[in-house]
Amino acid sequence: MKIVRVEDIIGTDREVTGPGWTSRRMLLKKDGMGFSFHETIIPAGAELNLWYKNHLEAVYCVAGNGTIHDKKTGETHEISDGTLYALDKNDPHTLRGGTEDMRLICAFNPPVTGREVHDEDGAYTLDTSDI
Repeated sequence: MKIVRVEDIIGTDREVTGPGWTSRRMLLKKDGMGFSFHETIIPAGAELNLWYKNHLEAVYCVAGNGTIHDKKTGETHEISDGTLYALDKNDPHTLRGGTEDMRLICAFNPPVTGREVHDEDGAYTLDTSDI
């Protein structure tokens, strides 16, 4: 059994920050669960162009607000507390923070190793090593 508290991750190597986001990686590839699990904070007004070419991601908003714009369909969807979106087709998208910071709970498959940051396409590199 694993017990992970976000307060114990803040300020460690499991808290990774990039332009417009902070990710607290609660479960990683080395934890052997088959997925990684993160708390991500998107500040109000931030704009991120993302395309997880190598990963599927499910995201559940537990606080704040913003929008997600699907670059393939042109649709924009509101995100607020209680909204889940799933990037089930490696969907290129733009995530925008609204009037409040968004607190998102995210699961990635395959799992990330923990130090990933977005590349020029807004993707994470796929780690193909064994655990």
